[in-house]
Parts: sequence; structure tokens; C-alpha cells
Amino acid sequence: MGAGSYIRWMIPALFAYGLLQCHVRFLQTQNIVLPVMASAGVTALSHVLVCWLLVYKLGLGNKGAALANGISYLANVSILAIYIRVSPSCRSTWTGLSKEAFHDILSFMKLAVPSALMVCLEWWSFELLVLLSGLLPNPKLEASVLSICLNTSSLAFMIPFGLGAAISTRVSNELGAGRPEAARLATRVTMVLGLMTGVTLGLIMISVRNLWGYAYSNEKEVVEYIARMMPLLSVSIIFDDMQCVLSGIVRGCGLQKVGACVNLSAYYLVGIPAALCFAFVYHLGGMGLWFGIICGIVVQMLLLLGITMRTNWDKEALKAKGRVFSSSRPLDMTT
Repeated sequence: MGAGSYIRWMIPALFAYGLLQCHVRFLQTQNIVLPVMASAGVTALSHVLVCWLLVYKLGLGNKGAALANGISYLANVSILAIYIRVSPSCRSTWTGLSKEAFHDILSFMKLAVPSALMVCLEWWSFELLVLLSGLLPNPKLEASVLSICLNTSSLAFMIPFGLGAAISTRVSNELGAGRPEAARLATRVTMVLGLMTGVTLGLIMISVRNLWGYAYSNEKEVVEYIARMMPLLSVSIIFDDMQCVLSGIVRGCGLQKVGACVNLSAYYLVGIPAALCFAFVYHLGGMGLWFGIICGIVVQMLLLLGITMRTNWDKEALKAKGRVFSSSRPLDMTT
């Protein structure tokens, strides 16, 4: 009942989040990141107050928590929308809505749909772990621990997610500008940063493994289980950090279809079957489920690494310039 109610009240947040991502990507492609960071910071600080008001002061409970997400997303997108429309930095790039936005929409969809599938196929596999934990012998404990692990992983994932978004924008910009060597250099630098970040986050997780469970529960059984899971989480975040950076590189090269196939193969042909095997055949419980998904992450990372290492940057630059010219052709004819 509680989960169903929360999901229904989260529906309005989906529309605000979609608009927010459009504004964020519009600014990121122009290397305008400080307003995005400032807007997110202000929204995050105010989100605490909004949650308190709706959950406790107004007594809406989990409904208030879901509604608070929608309000915060709406506030964030409103700040960015105002910035885009009044800032001199966007005066030459934002000229209002027009029918030209729908020119060559099929080419856009050929990139957008596989790109969405890349993200969805990966995230759905992690969510599937929580559902599968309900089939284990102690479903209440297993589902609780797996939910905490997923939340912890999502929290740590925000750092490599930022690196992935940055390298995706940088690579696409450099290739579109006809600078393949700059794209190659940015790729190598970000891969090193990704590895360093992953190792750092992994070490932090191991160092707080005996305390982290108390952030979610006071039950000793849950806290001890979380402590046993944290080393596995630290290993997964190292590989997850690298795959996130590599996924950004693949998206920046316009290889979303390849990325979607990689994620489908890694998680649903390797990761989930391995998780089922470790959890239900070898009776490793929740640790088996997470160990299986690590197998999927490793396969995904290795496949993406192979694609990146074999990338012909000069060829990708030509393809990127071709996409730029095809999308701007009607505009060129009027000038």
C-alpha cells in the first residue's frame, strides 16, 4: 500500500524531471555548468525544508516525500528556465521555439531511444535485484539490505555520473568541431579520473562499513549484514565508475545503439543469470545477488573499454560533422 501510494504521487515529478534534463543538457553542451551547479545546490538545500514541511508538518507521510521531489524538480527547472531566457550567455543559442526544432526528428530519435535504453537497461537490472530478494528465505531482511545497498550505490554513483556526462559533452563537442585528438586526450584523462574516483570511493566504503548501516536502521542484524555487503559494494563502484565514464564516451561518439546492445548483453545475459545462480543455486542470498550484478558490470566495462580502445577518432569526427551539417541544412539555406 505504502509503495503504491508513493509511486502514484511520484508521477508529477517525472514531467518536471524530463524538463529539467532538457535544460541541463542545453547548458552543458555550451560548457555552462556553474548555473546548473548553483541551481542544484539551492534546490538541494531547500528540498530538506520542503520534505520536513510536507512529511511532518502537514502529516502527508510518504505522499509528502514523493510530492517534495516533484516540487524540488519544478523549482530547479524554473531557475534554469529563467537563467536561459535572461542570461546574455544564452542569447545567441536560445531563440525560442520554432518548427525547425522538429527538423530531422528521426535522426534525433535514432540517438535518443538507444541512449535511453542504455540507461534503463542498466538501472532496471539493479531494481530487479531488490525484487528478486523478496524470493529469498528471509525476504524482509534481504529486501531491506538490498534496498540500502542500492541507495548507497546510487549515492556513490552520482560522482562518476557527473564524469560520464562531462566526457560525453566534451567528446561530442570536440568531434563535432573536427578535433579528434582533443577528444582522444579528454577520453584518456577522464578514464584516469574515473579510476582514481572509483578507488577512492571504494576505500571510503570499506572504512565506514561497520557504521554505515546505522544511517538506515538501528537493528543489529541489518547493520551487520550491511557491514558484510560493503566490501562487495566497494568493488562494484570501482568497475561501475569506469563503465560510467566509458558509457559517456560511447554516447559522445554517437554509438548509443552499440552501448544499448552492450548493456543488454552484460546485464541480462550475464549479470542477472549469474545473480540467480549465486543466490538460489549456491544459496549466497543477497550477497550472491550483488556478486552476480558485479559480473555484469565487469563484462559491461570490458566491452565498453574494448570499443573505446578500438575507436577510430578521425572517422568519428567525420561522422559527427556529418550529423551537424545535416541538422543545420535548412538554416544554411536561409542565410
